[in-house]
Amino acid sequence: MDTRFDTGDRDTPYTLTGSDATGILSSTRLVMERSSHVRINFGQVERLCERWQAEGWKNRVDAPPWDTHYHFHDGTERTVNWLLVLDALNFCFWSEKGQPRWTIDYQGERLDGYWAEAAALKRSVEEGLPLWDAEFLSTISEEAMAHIFRGQRIIPLFEQRIANAREVGRVLLERYDGRFARVIEEAGGSAVRLALLLAEQFSSFNDVATYRQHTIRFLKRAQICAADVHNAFAGQQWGTFTDYDQLTAFADYKLPQILRHQKVLEYDAELARRIDNQELIAAGSEEEVEIRAATIWACELLRREVQRRGYQANAADIDQQLWVAAQNTASMLPYHRTRTLYY
Repeated sequence: MDTRFDTGDRDTPYTLTGSDATGILSSTRLVMERSSHVRINFGQVERLCERWQAEGWKNRVDAPPWDTHYHFHDGTERTVNWLLVLDALNFCFWSEKGQPRWTIDYQGERLDGYWAEAAALKRSVEEGLPLWDAEFLSTISEEAMAHIFRGQRIIPLFEQRIANAREVGRVLLERYDGRFARVIEEAGGSAVRLALLLAEQFSSFNDVATYRQHTIRFLKRAQICAADVHNAFAGQQWGTFTDYDQLTAFADYKLPQILRHQKVLEYDAELARRIDNQELIAAGSEEEVEIRAATIWACELLRREVQRRGYQANAADIDQQLWVAAQNTASMLPYHRTRTLYY
């Protein structure tokens, strides 16, 4: 397949310019220049933006207000620590082929995926578990974690979630007096710096891969944690960042699914067959790295095309728009299945 990633030979908004403080755009661009399994259809980038424009920008790319029905929020540092736990455990909710998903019941509603995770953590706070307390987290038991995520079936990668929660508690106690607010303060008003600190200080947030002997950065959960702090506090208090627009999209499995549905991403025949047959794609494989790199760059090109058409949007806005669309689109081809703690 044609894998050229040519963004500079014509008068388009697709030339890579400006800062790349996270190193995500530059490292994933390297992947796209060499990709042999995944490509971006630039024409479909433009067509998708045309549809968004026809439907009205404001309702298409503006981020919704922070949800407080499924998220714990008391406006204090307890919320800040709770958000770190939320994003430390925010990964891999899908079930094995042909098996039902993990779900919970919360306030009369059956939930799965991310919303089930958020609601389970909020439910536990409502029941008296101090999920903001670093000491409690550092030694959290298997029984406590099972109680938190009780529902229909067992949440995937249960043991990894225990390990991540304990790491959050341990690192906060050892380096930050038990307070995630101290990490945010160290970031000095920079969302980028916060994401990099998370990856540096918490191994479970260090979302990088090796591709043809090159280190590729994604930092999905580290970036989304910065975004969640920003959104939960409406850009105020701990959520005040001067460089929020420098974050990239958060490469997971739902975004490439909707981007493929919109014909923005294209897979070679063998990769398409494996994904459509719900076969496992190994974490760190060339195919998986290329899918995630293409997702990052497809969102970046959508952002630039949106801006070229006169509307201001950052990558997080584009990410949110696509993620919501993925949740609300009934008939799509399957997402790629990779068992990983990073998304």
